[in-house]
Amino acid sequence: MENKEKNFMSAIIYVHNAADRIEDFLRMVIGCMESNFEKSEIICVNDSSDDDSVTLIKKVSGEAKHTSVSILNMSYFHGLEVAMNAGVDLSIGDFVLEFDTTRRDYDKEEIMRVYRKSLEGFDIVSASPDKRQKFSSNLFYSVLEKFANLPYKIYTESFRVLSRRVINRVSSMSKSIPYRKALYANCGLKTCNLRYKTVENKPEEKDKVEKAYRRSLAIDTLILFTEVGYSFSVTMTMVMMLMAVFMAAYSFVIYLTRTPIEGWTTTILFMAFAFFGLFGILTIIIKYLQILVELVFKRKKYSFESIEKLTK
Repeated sequence: MENKEKNFMSAIIYVHNAADRIEDFLRMVIGCMESNFEKSEIICVNDSSDDDSVTLIKKVSGEAKHTSVSILNMSYFHGLEVAMNAGVDLSIGDFVLEFDTTRRDYDKEEIMRVYRKSLEGFDIVSASPDKRQKFSSNLFYSVLEKFANLPYKIYTESFRVLSRRVINRVSSMSKSIPYRKALYANCGLKTCNLRYKTVENKPEEKDKVEKAYRRSLAIDTLILFTEVGYSFSVTMTMVMMLMAVFMAAYSFVIYLTRTPIEGWTTTILFMAFAFFGLFGILTIIIKYLQILVELVFKRKKYSFESIEKLTK
């Protein structure tokens, strides 16, 4: 290609036990970078893979002529979000391509389509498959959308392009990024989501560690970015208030119409109002915690073992 893009492009690839597909995926990314950009880098974030992923990355990296390829070896399994944060921190590009997975169900031309869309004034452009989302994913995004008051709808995304302005903005919002898509949605910059037609691909299979991490991430995200906990505590407080009123009325009726055991009425009244007060206090505490979380996002540091520069 004669006229290559002048912008420096950084591609961050998340790798965890991807030996069965990393060769083809990395080769595709290298080809895309070298065909379309004058200057580019690829950072493969090895999240404690225990297969041959690193060996295969080193093998394929030799095919890069002008693109810098590096491996960021995490010290232990950190999970997608923290590992990708480490890769983004290391990147130096004007734009950053985030590949959350090496499983590909799209044509390689989609990468440049997303990038060119970003040149139209969008700081965040994501690519999502046009197929129906899994039930668990759809449920998660529905709850997140309902209780988080996000400015736009979030989908399952395969990759995205970020401008350097997004990275700087998000870094100023939070020292760590517990869930990138939610922070991207709240950063206030122009965003676009493109749908692509899926191509044939093998069924997605995650190992037990990755599955457990994603479940934990979903719970943490709903607690951190939504008002689910606060709404639940308010609801329980209202229920306990109604129960306290009912128990108070019941106690008076029993006291007036029957002869209860000495101290029964006062004990029931005390327990009813005590539980109501307890839930009220917990509601206030949860609200304070919610405010603190919104001001300072959950801090989660990462550590990496080494950085291997594979090409100049």
